This record gives sequence, structure tokens and C-alpha cells, in this order.
Amino acid sequence: MRPIGREAWVPRRLPGNVRRFRVDYPRRGLQGPLRWAPSWRQLLGLALLGLGALAALVGYVYSTVHVTDVNATARAEANVYYWADGTQMVSVGPVNRQNVPLSDIPASLQNAVIATENATFYTDPGFSVRGLARAVVNMARGQEVQSGSTITQQYVKNTYLTPEQTLDRKLRELCLSVKLSRSLSKQEILQGYLNTSWFGRNAYGVQAAAVAYYGMDAKDLDPARSALLAALLKGGELYDPSLSEAHHRRAEARWRYVLDRQVELGYLSKAERATYTVFPEPRPESVSTSLSGQTGYLVDVANKYIKNRTGLTTEELGRGGYRIRTTFDKAEVERLRGTVEEVTRESLDPARRIADREVQIGAASIRPGDGAILALYGGSDATEHFTNNADTAGVPVGSAFKPFVLAAALQHGVRSDGVVARGLPVTSGSFYDATGALTSGRAPRLLPERAGVGAGGFRSGEAGAPSGLPTLRQALVRGDNGVYSRLGEDVGLEKVRDMAVGSGLLPLSMASLEPSFSVGTSTPSAIRMAGAYATFAADGQQSDPYSVTAVSHLGTPLEGLDRPSSRQVLDPEVAREVSGALRDVAVDAMAPDAIRALSPVAAGRTSEEDRLPASWFVGYTDRLSTAVTVFRSRPGTDGLLPLNGVGGNESGRADFLPLRVWSSYMTTASRAAE
Repeated sequence: MRPIGREAWVPRRLPGNVRRFRVDYPRRGLQGPLRWAPSWRQLLGLALLGLGALAALVGYVYSTVHVTDVNATARAEANVYYWADGTQMVSVGPVNRQNVPLSDIPASLQNAVIATENATFYTDPGFSVRGLARAVVNMARGQEVQSGSTITQQYVKNTYLTPEQTLDRKLRELCLSVKLSRSLSKQEILQGYLNTSWFGRNAYGVQAAAVAYYGMDAKDLDPARSALLAALLKGGELYDPSLSEAHHRRAEARWRYVLDRQVELGYLSKAERATYTVFPEPRPESVSTSLSGQTGYLVDVANKYIKNRTGLTTEELGRGGYRIRTTFDKAEVERLRGTVEEVTRESLDPARRIADREVQIGAASIRPGDGAILALYGGSDATEHFTNNADTAGVPVGSAFKPFVLAAALQHGVRSDGVVARGLPVTSGSFYDATGALTSGRAPRLLPERAGVGAGGFRSGEAGAPSGLPTLRQALVRGDNGVYSRLGEDVGLEKVRDMAVGSGLLPLSMASLEPSFSVGTSTPSAIRMAGAYATFAADGQQSDPYSVTAVSHLGTPLEGLDRPSSRQVLDPEVAREVSGALRDVAVDAMAPDAIRALSPVAAGRTSEEDRLPASWFVGYTDRLSTAVTVFRSRPGTDGLLPLNGVGGNESGRADFLPLRVWSSYMTTASRAAE
């Protein structure tokens, strides 16, 4: 019987003095189970063979992985849009992430994360031997290959690898962590980790998390709030305190541990720790990453403006990483939305009246003298009604176009074939006499008693037009298409068009130069109408509407977004006279009490003579110029549907809808500004 410890490999004599080794297994000379028990030499050989294979595998993986192989998700960054006051409006993109430099991440947050996630971060080689051993044990047990990784390993997992847990992925993670530690500084790794980690609430990175939980930038976090964000790295779905009482208990316990752990490691003194005893309750989840409601329309207008001014393509903008500061006033947007919804709820009954179905409303509000778009209403919901009613074409403007005809007449006079009696210039008091000649009437006088305005001082009457012939001012109030159609011909339709375009309407929205041109066959948007009327409010200074004040990409500001410059497009006296005539329109359209609340106000509107499938009301104060349009359209069909019977109004015009929206919105906006 051979001893147990004899040689495991026995040489045999072969012909030609050649030796051949064979493995003595099952082992000869032994009986029973001992034949199958490997010797220590065999065990050692197998161990060395396994270690060699593992070393070869690690070497191969190490040589094949590259630090530059960043996965697409880790590169993805949202475009973030901000309200005019700098607060975040919406984050748009496949991943809600906004990368920030480490200098914008407070030391309190950096320390909290290191203390709880990887206390040896600044000294380890990028991986944890203990964690690696745990992963091997888990693999041997058939469990998931995971462990408590270092910050470097977690950054690698976030940035360079796909999420599945396999041995190959774990080896790649280890090798990449070592390579990364050799090629990047610890500060760079920490910055990358904090910008790629998930914090719950669909927030990736500390900047998105700070906004999602506290509505502030990461740089403004204090140690208490920093401790909660560090706690969330354990699992946002488990530690978001707003989800349930159990979540709140877990979050608070973890928060206290984060603070205590910092004391233990010397990042916080006991005295400073003692000042943080009240749990920093985060706000309810409210940061929008959705384009529903009005948000999609606001983003649409901002994107169009950016592309027009900077040359960015849709594809480039869609890659993300842009910070976009808009002119939109959150309170005004909400006020306008609420007004439209209240008016439609009170005025329309689509369940009972077919005419009340498919009614569309568009509105925009602009700051005169500046051109900043403060608010708009594009439709009921940007995710359901995709056309932006505030920025759409194809809706004829009707008599609301006539102020541009009057302005052209006041600015340029009439053609040489027209006659102005006694050589006097055209005024808003001019009228066509019985012979068809444009005659200058006496200067308009104030008749506040007639308008019921009292001391408001609005012009509400004219003196001297014989035989009841309407002056240009009166024809504007009454919506007399015949007078303005003829006036446009006498001034010259080209001059009228140039006046409208010079005031701010787009050339592409202008209709063909036919006799009906002067009475509103053109189709400008509500944004452009509000901007053009703002030119009258600004004494003839025209400013193009703008919706974005600044854009940066990866910290670099984009050029071409300076505020549009203003230019004088008509004489101040002309603008003031047009405004005076438009104040009469406002007096005629609205109750005296409303006029007093908004004084002074000037407005234009469509009239019953227009007979167009749209209704407008456009007006301004010294603070806001707002345009509202109402029309009917059905998806999948061309053209507009008639307005007959909308709201139960048998006149066929439904003029009351834009007037109600305009007056209600402007009144509440005026009160809010006081």
C-alpha cells in the first residue's frame, strides 16, 4: 500500500528513454474514498493554475478596457429652462442631470458623501480588497455579484459600464477603477461621481437633486441638507422622506448617521453637529421634467428663438447640456392660464353645444418698450394639443389690423391722387366727405361725460364730421371696413404693409396686397400682435419679441442672445394719436369700471363686419401688451371652422371670448403689480 503523501505525478519509462507524466488520479494504491481525495501537491497545483488563469484574465481585461469608453446614458444631460427670476422651470432630456464643477459643490456635501460611502477614498487605490473578497464569496455562493464598492468603483459603474451584475462586469469595474485612479485626480473622480449618481425623484447628480428636493442650487446647500442628499445615495426609492412615514423614519435615521459619521471622522466638530438637530424637510416633489400644460409651449417658443439667434440646429440642442434663462414670468403664465380656463369653463358648454367644441384660444403678453415675452397661452396641454396657439399662423386678424392702416396714414399722408382739403395733414379726425375726398376735420375733443369715464380723460367722441360721416377714429371704434379699405388704398397698400412689418409683424404673415388687405386678411401670431401693439405703447419704438436672455453650454455662454435693439419706426406723435384712437375702442368695448381699473388702456379688436372665422382683442397699458385670439379648428382638417353660435352667441362672432380673457387677465395682472 502506497503512502498518502507519495508523488502525485509518476514518470514512466518510455521507448527511446522518453519520460511521460500522468496525473495519478484517481490515486493508485488507495482504497475507498481516499482514492478520490487529491493530494496537497494536486491542490496546490490547481490553486496555482486557477490563480494564473485569473491573473491572465485580469491582465487581458485590464489591457482591453479603456477609460474613454463612457456609456451613452452617462453622457446624457438635460436642457434646463429657467423662469425670468432664475428658478428652474423644467428639465428636458432623457436624463435629468446638470453637471456642475466640484467648486460648486459645497465641502459639507463632499465630506458627507466620503464619510458614509468611502472613508478611505483619498488613500485607496480605487478598489476595496474587502469588497472584492465579498464579491468572490457571493459568486461562490451563487448570489448576485455585488459588494460595497469604493466611490471610484461606483463612478466607474455609473459612467463606463452597463448596469447588469456579472463576473465580467465586476472585473471590468475593478480594472477601470485602477486605471481611473492612475489617470484622474481624486477631485476629478469625486466630481464625476457626484454628477452621475442617482438620488431619486428622477434626479441624477447633486445639482438636479438639490433642485428636486430643496429648490436650490447645489452650491447653496448647508450641512443639514447635504447630509440628507448623502443619505439618499443609499437608495432614493428607500430614503425619500416624502413617500411615506416609513420612508421618513428611515431617512431621518440615515440623516443622523451621516452627521454622526462625519463627527467620528473629523469632518464635523461635536459643537457644529449639535446645531443640526432639526431634520431638513424637503419640499414635495414638484420639479417638472414634463412638457405638459403650458410648459411645452414655453419651451417651444424658447427653442425657436435660440435656433434663430444662435444658429443651433434641433439636433445640437437635443443633445442636452444647455442652461436656458427665459423671459417668462411664472406668476403671469399661471395667471393667464387660470384666466383662460376660468373663462372657457364659464362661457362654453361643449357637451350641449356643438359650436362650443374645437374652440381654440391663443394669447401672449409682452412688456412694452422691451419686447420681453412675459406669458403666453398655447392651448389646453402641449402634450395633447401640439399646435402652439400663441405662435401659430393661419388665423386672420381682421379689424385688429386697422391701427397699422391709421398709423401709415398719419405717418405718410395719402397718395398724390388722394386729396386732403386745404392741404391740412391727415389726422384721426379726418373723414371722407360726400365727394369721396379725405378731409381734415377739426381736432378731436374730449367727451368724458359721454363715455362715462369721468376724469379718465379718454377721447370718446369727435366734433365736426358733417352728416354723421365717421372720422377715422370713429370708424376704428365702429369697425367700419369701408372707410379703412379705402384709406389703405389712398395711403398705398405697400406703405401699410411696411408699417405693419416695421411695427413688428412678420413679412411671411402678410396677405396679398388686395383691397381687403387693410381690413385684416393677414395672419400674424398672438405673440407678434402683442409686440406690434407694444410699439404704439412705446411711442413708436419697436422691439422684437424675445423669450431668452442667456444660454450656456458646459459653462460657456452662447453668443447672439443680447436683447434685441429698439428702433424708432414712427413718429412719437403718430404713436400717441393711434393710442388715443385705440383708447376709444377700449371705452366702447369694455365697461367704464374696467377702464378705470386699467387706466390708461388702448385696444383694437375684430368687428362684426369682418365675418372671418376668428376673433381678436389686442390691447395694452404702460406695463403689458396682450393679444388674445379665438378660433375653431379640428385636427386633420384644413382651414378654420365658423364661430357661429359659440357660447350661445347667435351673432356669429363670439367677440366676447377674447374680450373676457383679455380684460380679466389684465385686471388681475394690474392688481398684482400694485
